[in-house]
Amino acid sequence: MSEVRAAPKKEKSAPQKALEKLGLVRDIDLALHLPLRYEDETRLTRLTDARDGEVVQVEGLVTRSDIVLRPRRQLQVTLDDGSDTVLLRFFSFYPNHQKTLAVGQRVRARGELRGGFLGREIVHPSFKGVGEDTPLATTLTPVYPTSATLPQAYLRKAVASGLARADLGEILPAELVPKGLPPLREALNFLHHPPPRTLLAALEDHSHPAWQRLKFEELLAQQLSQLQAQRERARLRAPALPARREGLHERLLAVLPFALTGAQRRVVEEIAQDIAREQPMHRLLQGDVGSGKTVVAALAAAIAIDAGWTTEILAEQHFRKLVGWLEPLGVRVAWLTGSLKGKARREAMERVASGEAQLVVGTHAVIQEQVEFAKLGLALIDEQHRFGVAQRLELRRKLQGQALEPHLLMMSATPIPRTLAMSYYADLDVSTIDELPPGRSPIVTKVFADGKRDTVIEKIRTEVAQGRQVYWVCPLIEESEALDLRNATETHQQLCEALPGTMVGLLHGRMSVAEKAAVMSLFASGEMKLLVATTVIEVGVDVPNASLMVIEHAERFGLSQLHQLRGRVGRGAVASVCVLLYTGPLSDTGKARLKAMAETTDGFEIARRDLEIRGPGEFMGARQSGAPLLRFADLAEDVEWLQIARRIAPTLLDRHPDVARAHIARWLGTKAEYLKA
Repeated sequence: MSEVRAAPKKEKSAPQKALEKLGLVRDIDLALHLPLRYEDETRLTRLTDARDGEVVQVEGLVTRSDIVLRPRRQLQVTLDDGSDTVLLRFFSFYPNHQKTLAVGQRVRARGELRGGFLGREIVHPSFKGVGEDTPLATTLTPVYPTSATLPQAYLRKAVASGLARADLGEILPAELVPKGLPPLREALNFLHHPPPRTLLAALEDHSHPAWQRLKFEELLAQQLSQLQAQRERARLRAPALPARREGLHERLLAVLPFALTGAQRRVVEEIAQDIAREQPMHRLLQGDVGSGKTVVAALAAAIAIDAGWTTEILAEQHFRKLVGWLEPLGVRVAWLTGSLKGKARREAMERVASGEAQLVVGTHAVIQEQVEFAKLGLALIDEQHRFGVAQRLELRRKLQGQALEPHLLMMSATPIPRTLAMSYYADLDVSTIDELPPGRSPIVTKVFADGKRDTVIEKIRTEVAQGRQVYWVCPLIEESEALDLRNATETHQQLCEALPGTMVGLLHGRMSVAEKAAVMSLFASGEMKLLVATTVIEVGVDVPNASLMVIEHAERFGLSQLHQLRGRVGRGAVASVCVLLYTGPLSDTGKARLKAMAETTDGFEIARRDLEIRGPGEFMGARQSGAPLLRFADLAEDVEWLQIARRIAPTLLDRHPDVARAHIARWLGTKAEYLKA
């Protein structure tokens, strides 16, 4: 019996692979791949009427076609349209191009007309051979975002066929679509193939009704996804963690060396009410650097621990402070980080798995699969911008096996701009600490080029002479850890030589936990006057006597990172300074960041500018999702559409749940999961 073999899989072509890489897999993906700009091939311009500098389309007969070798090999073609001639110049060309551009052929060419040594010319025009009666295009020609391996002509055909096949029927009830917006298919057909005489300005600034329809649809899909996630979460169960009278949190309050601010008390109460319910808390705690989020987290943890449940904190820098507060009260703490190895790691994991550890503090290593929790009641995640969407999804997957979900409190020192909170964090409750503890001094920020290091060192000498302390932070770029370590070591050596008699410490990621603790202890006690650190995270210690922060290569840091680092000074009564040292030339983004830092110390304003500079995907830690989370709407400009979408979403989900699901699938596909994190 002859063997039946399966037909070999057909190898995908380079353009097909390139389409997939751009995320253009479904017909709807192609239909939603909008042009970057348009070319007008709907009319011809007579050469006698054309002006230099104009982009024109001309048609005529080729009267001369030669390959010229000087000054470099090129194809020169003379085209006569009956009113005048123009030289078409090509520096790269192929035999089939020469055939199309041979003497006697009728050619249509498009490009920028300019004056040249041999008369008027167009360099590298687009062109095609035509007949006497070849019709002109009836719509503007789209130019799409593409890649090197995906020719524009191939992409145009793929998009046109995807647009024709895609199911773009109206699925939204007519009464929920705002008046004045065209149907979706009509809007997309218009945007891919605008008719001649269309005002390009309305297309380019996205104010045309066709663009407005896309913005509305996209924001509605996003709001529906968020609302759906919120309702799904409302059906889940979490352990009720009521605050006990005279419990651990009250004992902690009694031993704290400071009183809580009004804002801290309000936020603690909001969290306590949330975790006392059997529905999982999903709250964002935001407050500027130094506003006292750590103590709020400690009090929330104390309530959970008192109720007999473990608290997990994903934030290495809070470890020492929290332990200092909670361990004397009898709380058993375990520390889990990527650097913990061998026996110490096994023992820590056993203490977590058995439930012996009541408080687990660590880095993202905590969410790795092999770490098991006995009774996780509360998870605290610090710094949204570092703990990205993918990590939040991983944490939620990890905890699916539990009968009860843990309560989730996310903390951010970079406040979430209002429009971002309304969109990406629509399913989060937000608590804001909007007041700084008393006695904080203002921070002045100064920006210097790297050539002014000597001036900065002189400033350090003055601060140290007055009994104050200084941080000097060097960036750590993971790809070149060895190089950065050398940079920090050299900086440390230079500062030791420049400041004889001053104790200068060095802190970097390769040091053991004990070595780091020893350095931090010397700095916290005031014995060490200057601390050079490569890593940002470990600088999370409260030293009210530190009055100067120097950030080297400030252009390498993100705006929120710079703002957080700056917040390590100004914690006492002494006026503090943050110096940003940069190495030129600066990119536009680098200039914008340093300008923002110099102009404001307000965390909310910093957050607004950060959103402008980085865009929402990166702000949320969602760059790893492979695509921006909003493609058509702009949070800064489209607040009105966002509010309309927020108003419509509950009605659509309540009255037309199938339509809501179809709308989410059409617009978000796999990205819906990222919006639920």
